[in-house]
Amino acid sequence: MKIVATNLGKPTTILWNGKEEVTGIYKYPTTTPLYLKSTDVANDTVIDRKHHGGIYKACYLFSADVYDYWKKLYPNLEWDWGMFGENLTVEGLDEATLRIGDIYKIGSALVQISQPREPCYKLGIRFGDQEILRQFIAHNRPGTYVQILEEGNVQIGDSLTLIEQSSNSLTTQDFYKLLYSKKKNLEHIKLAVNNTALPEKKRERLAKYL
Repeated sequence: MKIVATNLGKPTTILWNGKEEVTGIYKYPTTTPLYLKSTDVANDTVIDRKHHGGIYKACYLFSADVYDYWKKLYPNLEWDWGMFGENLTVEGLDEATLRIGDIYKIGSALVQISQPREPCYKLGIRFGDQEILRQFIAHNRPGTYVQILEEGNVQIGDSLTLIEQSSNSLTTQDFYKLLYSKKKNLEHIKLAVNNTALPEKKRERLAKYL
C-alpha cells in the first residue's frame, strides 16, 4: 500500500434543509506532508467533533483503487483526490484484508486500523446527490479511520508497512457489513465485542445482539 495523495480541507459553507452549515469534507490534494496528531490531522478542518476527529477517527484513509468505479457513476463531477473527504488516498488499500487492530508504520507515524467510515448527508452534498449514501453502503469499500499511536509526518510516496497484525480476524469490511446488515453475523459480533481497537460504545451496542 502506498500514499498517492495527501489531502486537507478548509471550512466550507453548505446549505442543508434551508440552513447554512460549515463542513470540512471538501478536501483537496496538497504537496506538503501531513502531520498526524492524536485526534486529527494538523491544518485540516474538523467542524463536527461529535462525529469526526477524536482518538478513533484521527485520520481517514480511502482507496485510490475504487476511484474509477465512482467516476463512472458520477462522470460530470470535477474529479481529484480527496473527493471522499479522505486525508490519505492509498493505492492498494483493501478493506477485505485490513484487520481492525492492525498496526502500520506510515512515514514517521505509527497508526492502528480502528473503524470504517459511515457516510452521512455531507458526502451527498459533496457529490450533489444523496443517492450516493445508499450506493456507498452497498459498495462495501468505505475506507478506514486510524488511531494514531505515534504522531508523525506522512507524505506522498510513503508506504504502509505492517508492524503487527491483529490476532482478532475481524476485517474492516466485515465490520462495515455488520453495521448495516439487518441479519447480524453472530461470529462477527463476537469478534467485534472482543476487539479493543474499536470504540467501546460501538462494542457495547453490538453486545446487545448476543
